[in-house]
Amino acid sequence: MTTTLRPEGPETPTAAGGRTRRWLILSNGHPVGVLRTTADPQGGRLWGRISELEITEGRGRGRGTFGGLAAEEVLRTWGCTRVDVSVPESAAAARGLALTLGYSERALAMSKLLAATPDLPTGLSVRPFDRPAELRAWFDRSLEDYVGAMVDSGLTEEQARARTAAGRENPVASDPEAPGAVVRRLYGEGGQEPYGLLWLQLRLRDLPDGEPLAWVMKVEVSPAHQGRGHGRTLMLVAERECLAAGVRHLGLNVFSGNEVAVRLYTSLGYRVTERLYGKQL
Repeated sequence: MTTTLRPEGPETPTAAGGRTRRWLILSNGHPVGVLRTTADPQGGRLWGRISELEITEGRGRGRGTFGGLAAEEVLRTWGCTRVDVSVPESAAAARGLALTLGYSERALAMSKLLAATPDLPTGLSVRPFDRPAELRAWFDRSLEDYVGAMVDSGLTEEQARARTAAGRENPVASDPEAPGAVVRRLYGEGGQEPYGLLWLQLRLRDLPDGEPLAWVMKVEVSPAHQGRGHGRTLMLVAERECLAAGVRHLGLNVFSGNEVAVRLYTSLGYRVTERLYGKQL
């Protein structure tokens, strides 16, 4: 049997100014699956994604492997130097395929449906930054930390900086002073030196049912105060802020290599919804 790829329709532009196209996977001319390749500009380069891959007939015959490799070849011809794919946690076969094709797991998306408002430990309090200039200075420093974390997850420094720059074009997801943003510092008794910081976006986007999805953009505990449960407290602050605003769904991203954070979120009831895999082309 011969497996081939054929465009289902014309290439179309993406909202970000990139390109996308849907393909049919054929076995002896008969459709057995579909594939979509997408590439969006970031830092002057195109960043590739396999945004759809489904085998509709004859699973277990290597057709998924063919589709993944074919997608990579398309993205190479488009000038992409990297490809990412987000796989739902429920799709065990797709996760296995990604690993077989040499993809590395980079990050997890986790979420929780909030119910009761949690209590905070006694002796701790939260308050916003006193001065906007101080907030901006912190944000600029945190960008460098984010670049380093992305490099640790498998990106080159050039790719990490390009992704950071592209992310700043979306103010809702990249500006701690955007509408819906909540930034709080955690203090102990006396309130002189902050123990840590929370940056929460109360409405990153709407879910399919129309309910808002809040997102933890950053949880940071100062090195001198780590290992004392302050990360957990900051997450409880996030949940309290959400419920006070009438938001019940809270999500976050965490790099897969950050095992301490993954254990913390899991212990608080957050569950993995998607896994992000990536590969250099």
